[in-house]
Amino acid sequence: MAARLPSSADPDGERQYTPLAEINVTPMVDVMLVLLVIFMVAAPLLTVGVPIDLPKTSAAQVTQPQEPIIVSLNRAGEVYIGERQVSADRLKPELAALAGPDPNRIVYVRGDRTIEYGRLMDLLGLVNSAGFAKVSLLAEAAKGK
Repeated sequence: MAARLPSSADPDGERQYTPLAEINVTPMVDVMLVLLVIFMVAAPLLTVGVPIDLPKTSAAQVTQPQEPIIVSLNRAGEVYIGERQVSADRLKPELAALAGPDPNRIVYVRGDRTIEYGRLMDLLGLVNSAGFAKVSLLAEAAKGK
């Protein structure tokens, strides 16, 4: 902290020291620049791994999550898997074929609002009996008032 000397025209004739409140920013900027350089040099060194030879394994590879299957039931009672229409007698075998590789794959069931509740429940039961464990109903969000 610095002090300011009074002028010679002080009425008491005494010299008074008044504090001068100034912050010297230069040392702080110097320290910050040094830290910046240190982190710029050290950051690439932290991302490099240690070179090692990993052991071989016969475990299955981790697979990426698959897209969900969408089964739709329209107003006329026609069933679709994705965009493809499927007849009622071919629905369960096709769903079973899709469930074979990954029974944990998610199935979304969509039903028209005008169909009977029982028809939708029959479709849900068919999807479940085909081997899928994760079955969800889709609905459209209500519009705000």
